[in-house]
Amino acid sequence: MLRLCLALIVLSMPALSPASDLMPAPRQISNHAWAWIGPYGPPTREKGGFRMNLGFVTGESAVAVIDAGYGEAMAEAMLTHIRRITDRPVRYVINTNSQPHRIMGNPVFRRAGAEVITATGAVERISAEGPAFAATVEQVLGLDAGSVKPPQAPDRAIEAETQLDLGEVRLRLLPVGDAHTRGCLVALVEPDSVVFAGDVLYGGRLLAILPESRVRGWIQAFEQLREFREAQFVPGHGEPGILSAFEQTTHEYLTAIKRYMDQAVEEGVDLQDAIGSFDQSEWKGLADFEALAGRNAHQAYLQSEAAAFE
Repeated sequence: MLRLCLALIVLSMPALSPASDLMPAPRQISNHAWAWIGPYGPPTREKGGFRMNLGFVTGESAVAVIDAGYGEAMAEAMLTHIRRITDRPVRYVINTNSQPHRIMGNPVFRRAGAEVITATGAVERISAEGPAFAATVEQVLGLDAGSVKPPQAPDRAIEAETQLDLGEVRLRLLPVGDAHTRGCLVALVEPDSVVFAGDVLYGGRLLAILPESRVRGWIQAFEQLREFREAQFVPGHGEPGILSAFEQTTHEYLTAIKRYMDQAVEEGVDLQDAIGSFDQSEWKGLADFEALAGRNAHQAYLQSEAAAFE
């Protein structure tokens, strides 16, 4: 009877999946660049927090990971997939901004021997909001309180272009200032002409203007990318493409909302009237529109208002 009960318990338990099952197989973007293309929508327990684009770059002597994922389980899955493609050591992790889904997997890659690199502008937020990030990940993923450690400061923070030699492959890290968050950076893969743009670029879904976003800086960051307009871009969310594929979803949207809210503030239009009167119908077909359109207008107005009193 005891053996029968044990057998029934075992049969009723869900099968243990390999760590890599948390993530789909990465897509090869070029000879040396790979990317995981995430779904739209918010982070969920069912998807393990996967909702963003992540990537890695392989050279003859080293690997660089582009963003570390939403937590250690996701990072372990990423590392498993990387090991199926190359046995080169993972030497670097590049955090393109300070959001949890870009940084919370850093410890896994650190243990694998990687150096974590961010833009200088991201460091303060990582340190100040790290405990809140950890608590949010626990809540979203249904983990025990205290089981997720706040992120550590990066091993290196950069203010100017920095080049990493991966062995016949060069990774150019370009800080582009305050955009979707403070301290954004992009990574250019040479000779492949691939740019990992992080959340400077959005495709297929409405971008999110956060309290820590800077709309003016975001527009300027996009315009810096025009230098590489012939490259293949991997956005923070959405399908890879050439830069023109992101004009309407990123640059035109940011420009339109900033221009409208600047004028509304100048003319003394109050917050709610400005939010309600801004016509966003051109972007209504984008994923997550209903969830983000009103919030974006709110944040853009507050930034225009603050700028008017500088």
